[in-house]
Amino acid sequence: MHHPLSKRPILVYGAAGHTASFVIASLLGQGHQVVLAGHDEARLQKAFPGVPASEFRLFELGDPDRTRRAIAGSSMVVNCAGPFADTTEHLLQAALETGAHYLDIAAEQAVARAVLEQWNDRTEAAGVIAVPAMGFYGGLGDLLATAAMHDWTDADEVSVYIALDSWHPTAGTRRTGQRNAGRYLVFSGGRLQPPPATTPRTTWQFPDDFGVQQMIGISAADVVTIPSHLRVQNVPAWINEAPIEDLHNTETPPPVAVDDSGRSAQRFSVQVVARRGGVERRAAASGQDIYAVTGPLVAQAATRILAMNGRRKGSLSAGQLFDAREFLLALSPQPLSLVLER
Repeated sequence: MHHPLSKRPILVYGAAGHTASFVIASLLGQGHQVVLAGHDEARLQKAFPGVPASEFRLFELGDPDRTRRAIAGSSMVVNCAGPFADTTEHLLQAALETGAHYLDIAAEQAVARAVLEQWNDRTEAAGVIAVPAMGFYGGLGDLLATAAMHDWTDADEVSVYIALDSWHPTAGTRRTGQRNAGRYLVFSGGRLQPPPATTPRTTWQFPDDFGVQQMIGISAADVVTIPSHLRVQNVPAWINEAPIEDLHNTETPPPVAVDDSGRSAQRFSVQVVARRGGVERRAAASGQDIYAVTGPLVAQAATRILAMNGRRKGSLSAGQLFDAREFLLALSPQPLSLVLER
């Protein structure tokens, strides 16, 4: 029996991962059916002790036929398995072949760029939507940038300022950093190019408790997602120094839950400033736990994509696909505290 796309389950690959736990909880909270998938049965059983093994969808990504069979019948694939440089191509190809939409939470620039540029024609031909970097890095900044731009058709610069009070990285974050070492780019002079030899530094005043912070330039996924659809010459991205020190310290422990939802105590603040001529427009969001907030971002995106019923297709960034302001307001006041200028 044929079911409409929105009635079919969403397959989450890498379901046993830390961020995936928030994605799954948020999808279930939006009323979606979820298929728990991965390649390691022991990890899945540990992550979901009450779920019988027969309900897990186990498959290795190196087996295209098995991957395709595992995904068949799903409305969407949500890829939570990093490093995404190793998983995206397999899952996206299988999604296109089975008519499923694709989302990932990659913070990896090369992956986001490949999905948006190299896969767009194939995604359009398959009649589905693929959205890379639908998480804290890449997705949130892109939505804020699009909301800040509002009715501007172009800008001289869109700057992304990120502040974290700490960064206790997951094992996945550490693996991904090692896998992508030396592959970073910045968006300057209207194009993606290698970063400067010396890391740029600046100070920034955040509109909340973070106040004035010492900032360093980073090569975030946002510098790929934002100029993929907004006409802008420069997209500098900045982060305060403290979390980078945490990230580089091999002794920094993984996140520790401080509430029933599994969130850590980490606080974040993101401010995006669009500049054109002498005029500035701003949009800001703050909240708790960069891994946890990725869950509601993905769930909101999944719900909206399935509600489109095929009206859109292709590889699109979050800001390009959705009404950015409306999307962000749907996440306010929880999990995001917003300041959207108009």
